[in-house]
Amino acid sequence: MTAGENSVQSKKSIPDLAPLEAVLFDVDGTLCDSDPLHHYAFREMLQEIGFNNGVPIDEEFFVKNIAGKHSDDMAVFLFPDDIPRGIKFLEDKEVMFRRLASENIPPIKGLYKLTKWIEDRGLKRAAVTNAPKPNAELMISKLGLKDFFDAVILGSDCEHAKPYPDPYLKALEVLKVSKDHTFVCEDSVSGIRAGVAAGMPVVGLTTRNPENLLIEADPTFLIKDYEDPKLWAALEELDKKGGSSKTAA
Repeated sequence: MTAGENSVQSKKSIPDLAPLEAVLFDVDGTLCDSDPLHHYAFREMLQEIGFNNGVPIDEEFFVKNIAGKHSDDMAVFLFPDDIPRGIKFLEDKEVMFRRLASENIPPIKGLYKLTKWIEDRGLKRAAVTNAPKPNAELMISKLGLKDFFDAVILGSDCEHAKPYPDPYLKALEVLKVSKDHTFVCEDSVSGIRAGVAAGMPVVGLTTRNPENLLIEADPTFLIKDYEDPKLWAALEELDKKGGSSKTAA
């Protein structure tokens, strides 16, 4: 069974990746705390059209059915009898999200400490996201990371979006790096599953999603944010074992 295979794959620890070649990041909830903005946009717009008998969707519904999913899958879930309407609704919702995000998009605590660590070691890096291209570009730009990423991989550009491994496999291919020397940062169940299915250790962030759900997706370990001592202990051990491909050279 694939879940069993995945659990074996993901048991590789971060220090086992030495020499490290690359770090791959999801965007929503991994680079920035954007889920509250998505939840707000969905809640307001779904209530407006009388979804769920006009009862606003709560955070539990949002986390279980929407967070981290690709828009095509959300369209099918929210509007099973009228997919074109669902696709149009989601396009309008993303416009609302971008308006909200352009005003305020807070980075995950400690993000710039980790990006500096990556830059100092000359590692390759990519953003890998199910978000629509305009959303991804806006968030990356607002966070000042436009020049940080070597590539931005969109789920919509792959045969299958997350939770399939395709976007992460494409990132490895584009960056010309090995899964045996790369780790992933993710905050959603579908994202963690995708990274694990691609054969890489995944550091899971408990930004908004419940720990018990994330654990089921089999991350290498969970952290609260990028200042978590658990992350830095692993990176310190990695450095001792041979660090990055650049520092090892």
